[in-house]
Amino acid sequence: MTLNVGILVFPQVQQLDLTGPYEVFASTPDTRVHLVWKDLEPVASATGLPLVPTATFATCPPLDVLCVPGGAGVNALLEDEAVLGFLRERAGQARYVTSVCTGALVLGAAGLLAGKRATTHWNALDFLPRFGAEPVEARIVQDGTLITAGGVTSGIDFGLAVVAALLGREEAETIQLMLEYAPEPPFRAGTPREAPAEIVARARTRFAGSRAAREAIVARLGPF
Repeated sequence: MTLNVGILVFPQVQQLDLTGPYEVFASTPDTRVHLVWKDLEPVASATGLPLVPTATFATCPPLDVLCVPGGAGVNALLEDEAVLGFLRERAGQARYVTSVCTGALVLGAAGLLAGKRATTHWNALDFLPRFGAEPVEARIVQDGTLITAGGVTSGIDFGLAVVAALLGREEAETIQLMLEYAPEPPFRAGTPREAPAEIVARARTRFAGSRAAREAIVARLGPF
């Protein structure tokens, strides 16, 4: 039986949040990956890469996996009732509801994190309790049928974990080998715990504008 994976694509999505798990899912036999948005017009990622939706909210087939990536465009989605309504509807039908990076905040705005353990990008973890979630500092967090992943590059790890949950470890390891996914980063600066304090401060400065806008939006949303 064919597995259907739906990944939300939207303006200013972080492309690696999307393309990392996409590569894993698309490498899985008998699996169709749908890039889902309101219409089929191309959208630009946060770094300018054009991405083309393949299904709309209306035409998207029943999904085994629903995935929301993150990125600067997440802020607009937090108050987008068309997006939030689609997620609420499909969450009740999918085998797994998932996110990568700040996509978790969109699940939160849809009311899908209440009472759940979840993770997101390190610079957004403190937003999770405001959506009724218990924040967990981890690469991947599973709470029942909810699977959330940390920042950006964790999308590949996440994709492999979802494949293992659906089809078993052997299939996930086969895909990992096919992709030669054996990361050895040149620097130990991938988390605030590892990076020098001045690098953490530098990164926070670059996030400041988007974070301030997000703070204002979440404050308007009220308690969950």
